[in-house]
Amino acid sequence: MTTVLKFGGTSVATIDQIKNIAQNINDRHCQGEQLLIVVSAMGKSTDRLLKMIHEISTTPSKRELDMLLATGEQVTIPLLSTALKELGCNAISLTGAQAGIQTTDHHAKARIESIASELILKHLEAGTIVVVAGFQGISATGDITTLGRGGSDTTAVALAASLKAKCEIYTDVDGIYTIDPRYNSKARKLHTISYVEMLEMASLGANVLETRAIEMAHKFKVPLYVGKSHTTLPGTHIIERNNTMESTVITGVSIDNNCLMASVKHLPFSQTNIANLFMNLASKNLNVDMISIAAPYNGHVTVSFTAEKNDVIEIQEVISNMKKELETIEITTNDQIVKLSVVGIGMVSHSGVAANIFRLFAEENINYYQVTTSEISISYTILESDVQRSIEIISKAYELEQ
Repeated sequence: MTTVLKFGGTSVATIDQIKNIAQNINDRHCQGEQLLIVVSAMGKSTDRLLKMIHEISTTPSKRELDMLLATGEQVTIPLLSTALKELGCNAISLTGAQAGIQTTDHHAKARIESIASELILKHLEAGTIVVVAGFQGISATGDITTLGRGGSDTTAVALAASLKAKCEIYTDVDGIYTIDPRYNSKARKLHTISYVEMLEMASLGANVLETRAIEMAHKFKVPLYVGKSHTTLPGTHIIERNNTMESTVITGVSIDNNCLMASVKHLPFSQTNIANLFMNLASKNLNVDMISIAAPYNGHVTVSFTAEKNDVIEIQEVISNMKKELETIEITTNDQIVKLSVVGIGMVSHSGVAANIFRLFAEENINYYQVTTSEISISYTILESDVQRSIEIISKAYELEQ
């Protein structure tokens, strides 16, 4: 069985790290494993590329950004392939396009549509280690595209699904924790977590894995493992849900600090106007969340939602265009908020979680501005200044610490 190994940017930040990874890959290959490697750009090289193009233009086209950013991974793949060859391995590097990764044409946020894996299979069957550039693909029109934040995770899982392989993600953390250890140093590491819980945590702000990668792993039943590069520490297995998981009410807490709350005020109340608002946002490929609509007053309504901070300009453009016909509408944004979410399959069979957290917040005088729920999660928007206190009280109440 083929194994797909993915190494993030911090894992391949230096030549020495690339050599160390090559040695580990070689050891596994010598034991008879068929390996496909997916890599990110080295260290902070993507940030450096962004800085360079923004010195030329504050608003570069997304097509040219994709052309530029895709070069980061294209530096890493020949370096790792060469390091493997120096150890006596047969290895070959492939760009996303060469690996047959076909995507939509949405630059900077492309989605994988299909993978033509014939070339990869040919090399694997010949005993060659294949090293693929993550984060990128090619559109039907022949343009290089990138997959957005965490796109290398998506590349790895998509390739694993295509090859019916298992997938191991190696990064700078040694597994999935109940809470990001940067917020709580006593957070417990989880040995296993279900696909649905991991998907919920990732979609709500946990940055260990990209949401689409987990979604794809779940859909195609790709065995998934998350561990830390350059160590032998055990990581976390992401598995199917089982009944024993429901004994734990809360599995973890996610924090999304790349969040702003937008409020569209004085919108003339009609179902058509509300629908048009969200259709216009969708036409810009903007993801919105935590939608709340106030009761109509004097024929007008306020619609609030959360979105990513870096989408603020496009959101304001949408409202500005709508204002040409709906003169009364205004928009305010607040980027000093954070989305805090508690996640756990145990909520399915344990009632009163929301009530208990409302009580904890009331006792600590912590304000929340929006609340949304799903079958296995509850999310709150709170002030940045209240995040640490919120995490502390929830951690103690639900035994999320070691």
